[in-house]
Amino acid sequence: MADALWLTGLIVACLVGVALLLLQLPGSWLIVAVALVYDWHYGWQRIGWPIDLMLLGLAAAGELIELLTSAWLARRAGASRRAAIFGLLGGMAGMILFSVPVPIVGTLIGGVLGCFAGALIAEMTVRDDALGATRVGAAAAAGRVLGTTAKLATALAMCGVAIIAAMR
Repeated sequence: MADALWLTGLIVACLVGVALLLLQLPGSWLIVAVALVYDWHYGWQRIGWPIDLMLLGLAAAGELIELLTSAWLARRAGASRRAAIFGLLGGMAGMILFSVPVPIVGTLIGGVLGCFAGALIAEMTVRDDALGATRVGAAAAAGRVLGTTAKLATALAMCGVAIIAAMR
């Protein structure tokens, strides 16, 4: 009975971690923490150190992918270095600003709009080309969406790996 409760707790915590990711909160790290606690409870015999380390690596990779995808797509669209950096900063600012007036989805919307606005404004300071700056802003926003989607897919994979390993 206790084993079933521990496994149910792991599954629920993994799903909560995925939900937190949608709110732009550290859900991947919650999944890692819960997997480590579960494994510790069973004397490091259920999930195992190799998979624990893999989960840590996947969480770090998901964070990096999310962070860099926006800048990468903006650069591919011809963005200056300034626009790529301001797209990142704008995304973070947008998440903070939109999370208060628009709870739950505000962080997602704010992140995308902030990336767009940050890259657009910065690109307009570098060159006087509104169409090119708009293209750069759109690429930064698309990169943010792509990065968040990749991070979500990584978290779902982490959940699957942790749950399957825990059921051994």
